[in-house]
Amino acid sequence: MATATFIVQSPTVPCSGKVTISVRKPTPSVQIPQFPLKRLRVTVLFASLHDNDNGDNNNNARNKITKAVGLEKLLDDSPYDVISKDSLLHPRPLSSTQFSNSVSDGSHLRVAYQGVRGAYSEAAAEKAYPNCEAVPCDQFDAAFQAVEKWLVDRAVLPIENSLGGSIHRNYDLLLHHSLHIVGEVKLEIRHCLLANHSVKVEDLKRVLSHPQALAQCENTLTKIGLSREAVDDTALAAKLVAFQKLKDTGAVASSSAAKIYGLNILAQDIQDDCDNVTRFLMLAREPIIPGMEKPFKTSIVFSLEEGPGVLFKALAVFALRQINLTKIESRPLRNQPLRASDDSNNSSKYFDYLFYVDFEASMAEERSQNALRHLKEFATFLRVLGSYPVDTTMI
Repeated sequence: MATATFIVQSPTVPCSGKVTISVRKPTPSVQIPQFPLKRLRVTVLFASLHDNDNGDNNNNARNKITKAVGLEKLLDDSPYDVISKDSLLHPRPLSSTQFSNSVSDGSHLRVAYQGVRGAYSEAAAEKAYPNCEAVPCDQFDAAFQAVEKWLVDRAVLPIENSLGGSIHRNYDLLLHHSLHIVGEVKLEIRHCLLANHSVKVEDLKRVLSHPQALAQCENTLTKIGLSREAVDDTALAAKLVAFQKLKDTGAVASSSAAKIYGLNILAQDIQDDCDNVTRFLMLAREPIIPGMEKPFKTSIVFSLEEGPGVLFKALAVFALRQINLTKIESRPLRNQPLRASDDSNNSSKYFDYLFYVDFEASMAEERSQNALRHLKEFATFLRVLGSYPVDTTMI
């Protein structure tokens, strides 16, 4: 297969909606197929299974996996539509073991994150993929697009914070893009008050940072008596203070941002709650094949018909099989947020929602497969976003 060599201008140039790529030498253009997500009565997306081409040993190993988990049987027996993303232009999905070995040090991987250098998201990307090339993007959507367009290999994006709650924008983007969750990483957030050198705390009148960071340091900033001004990112706040040489303005950001932009740390750990952790998702173009050799988590999204006890029935499919739910989030269905009541005597309308659920089980387990079969019986839409190893580094 012919290959095309691309040069990205600089690893520090942020990704945006438009990315300019220069070609080293003329090569035939390659059209990457698009996979539009159509709203069907029931649509289920599962990881594709492929045979290995590396001899009998690999085939035997795969046969053992297939026999143990019965994933192919789940797909064969399903009367519902299954969308597969097999393509000659796409790499085959890794097994969970292969995935762990291939990215254990993150070498040769380009990983997109939202923000500028010094952002907490950059630290999360480097924790998820040590020794990777972290590529900043100006918006969450640009990070998704960078992976889809093969400009980077992975993306690491925040999904929830222990104090601030869910990042709703990324929940919506998970549905609107075709990426798969292949892992998670949890990062402890430790805020610092930064300022230019020779500036003291009493010289400050205002402070810049991301809205969540400002909220997480509310008590400390109130005691100092600083006015707050929100910007898009904590590291961007540090960059603005440094580049504009502000003398009456500080920034709430990480200690790494202080080193990068040459700022002085006036105070450390200024967050009101010491248990401040952000959970990030690791996203890729292809899923991994789930295993059972370590703790796994599975993320799904589904919608339901309106009716008494329908959500209870949906959650009961997990409770009946002793599957623990770790997260449930509802988001409005944007294409049709309002639906008329089916009751002819009642002309009222109600909101239509999608439900995002994380549960502690691998899709390789029979109980998970049975739970989703059960859920498909009354769900109007169902999609598996990923089945991936749990981050246990902070347990």
